[in-house]
Amino acid sequence: MDALIQPIVKPLGNLYAKAPALPAGGRDFLVTIAPWLSLVFGVLTVIGSLSAFGVGAVYSPFYAMAGVSPVFLMIIGVVGLIQGAIMVLAFAPLRKRSLRGWNLLFLSEIVAIVSSVISINVGSIVMAVVFAAIAFYLLFQVKPSYT
Repeated sequence: MDALIQPIVKPLGNLYAKAPALPAGGRDFLVTIAPWLSLVFGVLTVIGSLSAFGVGAVYSPFYAMAGVSPVFLMIIGVVGLIQGAIMVLAFAPLRKRSLRGWNLLFLSEIVAIVSSVISINVGSIVMAVVFAAIAFYLLFQVKPSYT
């Protein structure tokens, strides 16, 4: 997995190296709560994605009348499941302060961006870029804490 994301991590790391640093207390706080945030939001994402399958099945005739393909809804649901599973998988390595946990969070953020791009909604893409910029800033601020 490291080989997969390293071509993305390196240039982003160089970009965020120029950003102002968080105070040490803030970084320590983020490192402490990151595993729990990852677990909670990962589980919520999985539950939300699973419920999206049910809602999509019930309302698919209405979506079809609006021109939204049920296949599109399934793809969004699957991508959400993948993102949630990655976040849940990151819990144990993040608690050990392992670089693998950091890499999983990074990958989860990449999947979130892909999900927004798949949605083909300009507002969603813009918000994803804004949230990704903030998330990557925070991720690169705490990266030295993971070995």
